[in-house]
Amino acid sequence: MTPRMLILFAALASASAQTGSVGIQDCLPVSGERILAGDMARAAPAFAAIAPEVALGYAPAPGARCTYGAAELARLARRYGLVVEPGTEACFVRPLKTLTRERVAAALRAAMPAASIEVVEFSRQPIPPGELHFPVSGLPADQAARAPLLWHGVVSASGQDDFPVWAKVRIQISEKRVTAIETLAPGRPIERAQLREEPYEGPPGLPDLAQVVGRVPRRPIPAGAAIELQWLGAPADVVRGDVVRVEIRSGQARVLLEGQAQSSGRRGEVIGVRNPANGKILRATVADRGHVVVAADRGEIAPAEGEQR
Repeated sequence: MTPRMLILFAALASASAQTGSVGIQDCLPVSGERILAGDMARAAPAFAAIAPEVALGYAPAPGARCTYGAAELARLARRYGLVVEPGTEACFVRPLKTLTRERVAAALRAAMPAASIEVVEFSRQPIPPGELHFPVSGLPADQAARAPLLWHGVVSASGQDDFPVWAKVRIQISEKRVTAIETLAPGRPIERAQLREEPYEGPPGLPDLAQVVGRVPRRPIPAGAAIELQWLGAPADVVRGDVVRVEIRSGQARVLLEGQAQSSGRRGEVIGVRNPANGKILRATVADRGHVVVAADRGEIAPAEGEQR
């Protein structure tokens, strides 16, 4: 349970414990964090003489009430040069609501209009007034087929913190999926000619062509398989067997030569590079695509066998 929810339920408990001649059902609802002159004018018409947007005080917490007794209301009126009827009191409440299946379904459809969405379950705790949103970013990255997905949303209103809500849903979409025409070997960048698109109906989350081409499989992908994003990794900046530009640094000195990569690596990773002039293996850090750096003063030049990856 979040701190915001704890505060909300504490306010509910506080409101239920209050006693007096005015019950919550008799209080006037307010939606913002301040009680405005326009709100007060509904209880004491004299306040209609000042601008309705003037803030007179803090509104109660959601679910709680705030009562202005006769003496307090009279003092507040005099501050603005007003006179209220003797004995006039005012009571305000921030009403709470609970989500309905219809409201949740409408918010989900707004986030993903082209999808067929079944609402399995949703949060039932009282919520403050506000607009209900289910951003697509609230869906999990790994969307298991057929399993209900937990979709995180918020209730938001101007001047208030977002209040978290959730829904368990099943989603079906109609689009294209990417499949392998041939077996895709791990570590080798995927080419467009190795892929095809085909019609697909099912849960969302499969990558499109732009998300697949150029990436590398983490494991063999058999021909005919629909490709999932979790099977793919970023391509290496240096691939084993590549001829790379080697920059050897020693203090302020720089020496440039060519070498052959003995292993694959991405920026910041250390790989083995063979110097073709003497056969020595250099421990080099990948700096960019086709470019590695050797720090000679750190002992990165060593006659050793190349690493295999």
